[in-house]
Amino acid sequence: MTSDARRPVLRTAFAVFLPLAVLATLLSGLVAVVAQQGLRTGADSPELQLAEDAAVALDAGAAPAAVTGGVAVDMARSLAPFVVGFDTAGHVLATGGRLDGADPAPPIGVLQHATSGTPNRVTWQPRDGVRIATVSVAWGGGTVMAGRSLREVERRVDVTQQLVMLGWAATLVVLAIACVVAVRILPGTRQRG
Repeated sequence: MTSDARRPVLRTAFAVFLPLAVLATLLSGLVAVVAQQGLRTGADSPELQLAEDAAVALDAGAAPAAVTGGVAVDMARSLAPFVVGFDTAGHVLATGGRLDGADPAPPIGVLQHATSGTPNRVTWQPRDGVRIATVSVAWGGGTVMAGRSLREVERRVDVTQQLVMLGWAATLVVLAIACVVAVRILPGTRQRG
């Protein structure tokens, strides 16, 4: 087949390929967003349980130190969850987490928002390289916050996005080949040699 004879076949194949490529791109983007959101929102589940349980215990008269645990979690290095009890002014009453040797100090607005009665879910980045999934819940004497490093969740998000990108690229290659083959075998587009 000469190059002049190939042009209509390639043009037709491209016309078929283009809307399919757009659809594949949109679907791949949707898969990436749904996977990222599923992984990220799932990261809040343990913290929600810890914060709500701690608030109930504090309201029942438990001491703040009793609900925050005995061993302080190094927030920059550990994947373990931690709980921090705050008074109404946002001062730490007891903490199960430490960052660079200090008590965790989230922005006061994070704690204030939790007093509305709805748990406040926030991704908190206290410094470069440290991202924490936090859930803050109000109790009678202030707010309790539970948190956990997002390091592993973010690694999973990265791997998932790489897999989606590879799948998207492979889908485009297969679609391109399929479009060329389909157009070549359709009646009226076959070239006789």
